[in-house]
Amino acid sequence: QVRLVESGGGLAQPGGSLRLSCAASGFTFRNFAMSWARQAPGKGVEWVSNIYSDGSGPWYADSVKGRFTISRDNARNTVYLQMNSLKPEDTARYYCYKGKNYYSEPGEVDYWGQGTQVTVSS
Repeated sequence: QVRLVESGGGLAQPGGSLRLSCAASGFTFRNFAMSWARQAPGKGVEWVSNIYSDGSGPWYADSVKGRFTISRDNARNTVYLQMNSLKPEDTARYYCYKGKNYYSEPGEVDYWGQGTQVTVSS
C-alpha cells in the first residue's frame, strides 16, 4: 500500500533552516508528481510546493517563493523541502502528498502522510 513518511521537522529560530524529507513506498515513485502542503492551527491547508515526476516544473506558493526549494531523488523514492529564512508564520504541520499522475498540479493528489511539525520561534 502507499505509504508516505515525513521527517525533518522541529524547532527552528527565525532566519534558520530545516530540511524536510518524505520517504515514499508502495507505488512507482518516479511516475508521480509530489507536493508539500501545510496546515497551521485553526487554518486551512495551504499548498506550499509541487514537483513533477521528472523533477521539472517546481511550483511554489508566493508565501515561500525564494525561501523554500523542493527536490526529489527518484532513486531513493524521496522528496525534499529545503526551508531557509524561516519565519514564525511558517509554523505549521507539513504534509507530503502523492500526485495522481506525472504532471499533477497542487491539489491533484490522492495520498498523504502523517505530517511533521515545524515550529519557528525564538
